[in-house]
Amino acid sequence: MTTVGIPDLGARKANPPSSRWQGAYSPPPPAFRAPELPAAKTIYAEACRVADMAIALSALFVAFLWANAASLHGAMQKFLVLRLTPRNLIIVVAFAFLWQEICYLFGLDNPGPSAPWRRQMIRIAGACAIGSALVLVLALFSSTGSTDLYVALKTLPLAIAMTAISRPVIRLLVGPAGPRLPRRVVIVGSGPRALELYRQTCAPSNSECEFVGFVDSRTHSTSDDVTSRMLGTLEQLEDLLMHHVVDEVVIALPIKSHYSEIQRALEDCERVGVDAKYLADAFRCSLTSAHYEDSGSFPAMSVKAVREDVRRIVKRLLDFSAAFAALLFLAPLLLAIGLAVKLTSPGPAIFAQQRYGLRKRCFKMYKFRTMVSNAAELQASLEGHNEARGPVFKIKHDPRVTRLGAFLRRTSLDELPQFFNVLKGDMSLVGPRPLPVRDVHLFRDAWLMRRFSVLPGLTCLWQISGRSSLGFDDWIALDLRYIDQWSLRLDLAILVKTVPAVLRGTGAA
Repeated sequence: MTTVGIPDLGARKANPPSSRWQGAYSPPPPAFRAPELPAAKTIYAEACRVADMAIALSALFVAFLWANAASLHGAMQKFLVLRLTPRNLIIVVAFAFLWQEICYLFGLDNPGPSAPWRRQMIRIAGACAIGSALVLVLALFSSTGSTDLYVALKTLPLAIAMTAISRPVIRLLVGPAGPRLPRRVVIVGSGPRALELYRQTCAPSNSECEFVGFVDSRTHSTSDDVTSRMLGTLEQLEDLLMHHVVDEVVIALPIKSHYSEIQRALEDCERVGVDAKYLADAFRCSLTSAHYEDSGSFPAMSVKAVREDVRRIVKRLLDFSAAFAALLFLAPLLLAIGLAVKLTSPGPAIFAQQRYGLRKRCFKMYKFRTMVSNAAELQASLEGHNEARGPVFKIKHDPRVTRLGAFLRRTSLDELPQFFNVLKGDMSLVGPRPLPVRDVHLFRDAWLMRRFSVLPGLTCLWQISGRSSLGFDDWIALDLRYIDQWSLRLDLAILVKTVPAVLRGTGAA
């Protein structure tokens, strides 16, 4: 693969410092993108709206059959004789649309932490009660008289139950499983606006936001809230983002007097792959896209490290479904491999290691153990035999690998437990491979951190392009290309090509 110099992602660095691992990725030429208006809704909210429309139609259909259970054959005949005319189609679409709008007005698509159970159920019941009343309106347009009060009354409990079940399911599909983690925020600026922003959105009482601190080259405030939470200067922002878990940077500097500083902060966020927000105005973003957000008192432009739209819902749904099906289908094989590992060498069958995931948050990645049980302690003595260029550690004939482990690695069977990581939401089917803590600590360039702006995956472009036979430069180049060119079609293509790549065993180590 031909390598070219890593591009300058920021105008302030005409000649970025040389790096031992520099020189593989060349993104599309910078181009100004007009902000997208209005703001794109959150993935969770979009998923709730789609689910609410599906619930409305499903509950109505089941209630129709339920109300006519005494003459089920006749009920089905009534349903089948309904013609799919443009008029009927418009009525059904309008019914589903109005239903999800009612749910929206009751706040049922709020992506924040769930309200207390009783309050949430009251809101769900209220929304579904009004939605079920729409069935009576449908009766006015029914030519067969099959839609009546009884159908409306039976739609209500069905809709309540389905809506109550849908919310935790959507949270599981859209985001990582378990409690919703607070968003870790850094504010650039220390003036009155930055202080007011902190007090309104990042105060300790706000469980959705975990405030990291302020960054500013000149402290404009004498408030203890600011001085006690200063992290450093604007020149240190890139290093801060590189070595700490930060989900979002909010830039609260005055535009007219700090234009270059705001541009610099945006470039740092873009290089590292961290989301940013700035006051509503236009700045250059070559790799990211901006859209307008009205966040209470502070309308701002939100700059996302990766594009978020309804396709992310589909990706998570496919990940969850495929991982669940794979674990069910492969359960006998998983048990057999686990038993074989246990019987052929001392130690646990499953090896769990801390890996860096989305936003540099660590998680435990599972694999079948392929090395001796004290492999981690032996690695220090083998560092001098490392055959890989860059921060990764690879030895073609690693003496720590067991005989069965070599076979599992060559066939990639050792990776099967990672379906549990996909099910939990720590990983995706397709994405950059998760890296060990040891490797990431050797990163010296901030642009390498952009690979953590998406979920890591079971397979990736690197896996189908040579695997361990590729150098680190090519590996990173393929990861960044995947992030910039991501689509569901690309994911499908990678999954299809992974099968023959695994069967060939090319580059496996």
